[in-house]
Amino acid sequence: MSTNVSTSHQLTEEILGIIETGVDADLPESVFKDYSMRLFTLHYENNQLFREFCDAKKVRPGDIDRWQDVPMVYNDVFKTHLVASFPLEQSVMACLTGGTTSITQRGRIFRDEDGKRLVFAANRMMTGSYLFPDFEEGKRCRILILAPSPELAPSMGMAIGMDQTRQAFGTPDSMFLLGKTGIDIKSLLKALRESEASGVPVALIGATSAYVYFFQACRRKKMSFRLPPGSRICDGGGYRGRFGPVSREDYYAMVEENLGIPESHCVNVLGEAETATNLFDDALRRHVKGLPPRQRTRPVPPWSRVLAMSIDDLKPLPDGEVGLLAHWDLANVPTVLAVITDNLGYTTDGGRGCEMVGRAKIENGKVSPLPDETPVSPMGDSAIFRMLETYTNFSIDFKMLVAKDPKVAPSPREEIEARPGSVASCPQVVDEILVAQADKEAAKLRDDSLDTFKDQTERPLDWYKAKADEQVLTDHPAGLKSEQPGPDKGKKAKK
Repeated sequence: MSTNVSTSHQLTEEILGIIETGVDADLPESVFKDYSMRLFTLHYENNQLFREFCDAKKVRPGDIDRWQDVPMVYNDVFKTHLVASFPLEQSVMACLTGGTTSITQRGRIFRDEDGKRLVFAANRMMTGSYLFPDFEEGKRCRILILAPSPELAPSMGMAIGMDQTRQAFGTPDSMFLLGKTGIDIKSLLKALRESEASGVPVALIGATSAYVYFFQACRRKKMSFRLPPGSRICDGGGYRGRFGPVSREDYYAMVEENLGIPESHCVNVLGEAETATNLFDDALRRHVKGLPPRQRTRPVPPWSRVLAMSIDDLKPLPDGEVGLLAHWDLANVPTVLAVITDNLGYTTDGGRGCEMVGRAKIENGKVSPLPDETPVSPMGDSAIFRMLETYTNFSIDFKMLVAKDPKVAPSPREEIEARPGSVASCPQVVDEILVAQADKEAAKLRDDSLDTFKDQTERPLDWYKAKADEQVLTDHPAGLKSEQPGPDKGKKAKK
């Protein structure tokens, strides 16, 4: 089956127009619904895997008239299947997903030229609006990046995204400062001292754990910086607790103590490789606009929708109630419109914002927080209440209350990522880089992961096309149905 290139390209141009109107634009629900139905039809007609899924669920174009009813694809499917709604030979960009257990086929998300334009445009708009809201058009600053570069990990989404930020908002002296052997401390210290001396603000962006690691080293060395007003810091990827318990409040205190950057200029970003648009918290944007501080939330842009889905029946929850976060993103033209994730969170502001509070595991058809995210608490036996107490102060991913106890069994996520042939997630790769010099096991995982990112980039597209054809011959709609949730099914079974 061939993709309707004209239809896909026309949709891309129209959605790019929506993105360019900005994050404060008012896109009526009727317009979002219309684009959702058009995308649903496009994906159904041109993505055989998705079409079989929809057929198994008995949800086809023409059967529904609400965006909420477009079948949601579980994000783990991207790790085991090729989810592309365009001819694979047109691919110009690919990101490797983490946690994939298949030795022969690691999860990879492909985008064609239009898809690349959409993801870059969406995140350039989001980054400008929430990390650089005080910048006029064309203004730039020096950006110091504590994450792997695209040269080091060419198919890592974090590396690709941060390089795009460098190109769009950075001055020529911006740089990546996390290499295979760890943080380039000499260059980082030099850059921070230069900013102090010149009074020229800088922006730091990077992996949360890299900052925690650096700040702890600063404390040990009794070293600190007072960066000039206007400097800012953006962290992403979450914190896995490798360097001890650190809450979100602990992190803000460390930023203030070590860099002199106030909490108002700390921004967190949530990115999912399976959906195009990253979501930033709104603290800095509100500060720049002179709005009063409030509990942080992540505004959802006009071209996206987010719902928290009940962990019991996958039905939408009202604001404030925690469930699995599901995304409907018009920028997902090359893949599928709707993706449900294993992120636990809730919506705010009538669904115009959301916040993530942890991750879930799905096992034997039931959804619950990961074991290391459910400490015993006086709030009762409910897993959700235990989780909510843990995240009352918005921990960085989660408080690893048992991080230093070697007797504690690893979480299911850690077990998956440690299996032979699997791919470590971006945050885990950063952790292994940071501890590799003192830990042979970490060094091996670091090298294996980085080699995988390069190997997958160099692998010819024909290999993936053959895999896609193989899936069509071997996958059965009933099996696919059992692996992916939808709004009309109460449980998500996992074989």
